[in-house]
Amino acid sequence: MGGDFAPAHEVRGAAAALAEAAGRFRVILVGQEDRIRAELATLAGEGETVDSDNLSVVHAPDVITMEDGPTAALKTKKQSSLSVGLELHKTGTGQAFVSAGNTGAVLSASTLMLGRVQGVGRPTIGALIPTARRPSLLVDAGANVDCKPRHLFEFGAMGSIFMSSIAGVAEPKIGLLNVGEEESKGNEVALETYRLFKESRLAFVGNVEGRDVLKGDVNVIVCDGFVGNILLKFGESIPAFFKSRFTDFSAKSLKNKFVALVARNGLRGVLRELDYQEHGGVPLLGVNGVTIIGHGRSTAKAVKNMIFRAEEMVRHDVNGQIRKTLGNPHA
Repeated sequence: MGGDFAPAHEVRGAAAALAEAAGRFRVILVGQEDRIRAELATLAGEGETVDSDNLSVVHAPDVITMEDGPTAALKTKKQSSLSVGLELHKTGTGQAFVSAGNTGAVLSASTLMLGRVQGVGRPTIGALIPTARRPSLLVDAGANVDCKPRHLFEFGAMGSIFMSSIAGVAEPKIGLLNVGEEESKGNEVALETYRLFKESRLAFVGNVEGRDVLKGDVNVIVCDGFVGNILLKFGESIPAFFKSRFTDFSAKSLKNKFVALVARNGLRGVLRELDYQEHGGVPLLGVNGVTIIGHGRSTAKAVKNMIFRAEEMVRHDVNGQIRKTLGNPHA
């Protein structure tokens, strides 16, 4: 029931995922059953195929809104789709949980109900961002505003495991986002974090600056959630900015309109790479389970891709690898 268009986009995204998966997994839709079944009926009325053999519905009457405080919502709305869904995951009925709802509530509930992977001080949100080469993972993307050096080190280690398992990068390169490339740059937290990375077995390449983020020289970019969330939200504004400028350019003259028409397909291709829908949602790394957090404006396509991302996390046992790495003091 989370997200701006719930449950319509969630239902359509789930149906699309099941159609593509061809029986690889089952989906449990958790929320207000009457509304969910109404959406399923609408799909059937439109002639869309719904894999009913692999789709089930669990009723959860309460709804946590974007205005609800994360902790308070969990206490007052114990029958929300968030709480019920995570309980299904915790007890093993489901192997992953996907939501486009209140990010703070999803983060808090996942940490409290699923617990942390052994060796992890704080879970982190990782977000894939496009670069000149291949997508890089930004950690933390907003879960932890204030971090200690050990937390940042853990973020990098978990990000490295994710990129190795999910993105197929043999030895992910890790960069620490800083105000300069030199080892001596940054505040006390950055300096101590640098030392931890340097003394580890991870493929740490040193500090990277803001101008390096889109180059793609590193596979994992480490920072605290305060900086990471600002960077992520700025990146999300770029496609709309380019579209606006492109429209303004076209309106100035007939010649410009012709040039814009010729360049339109190329621009669409570039903007598609910046579209959050292509990656669906972001993983919450470090919880003792699989949680994928989607954008509040998630479309059916984004929801579908969130489900596939969850499947990848389960099949590659990302948590098992995190437990093995961070449970080892010599990681």
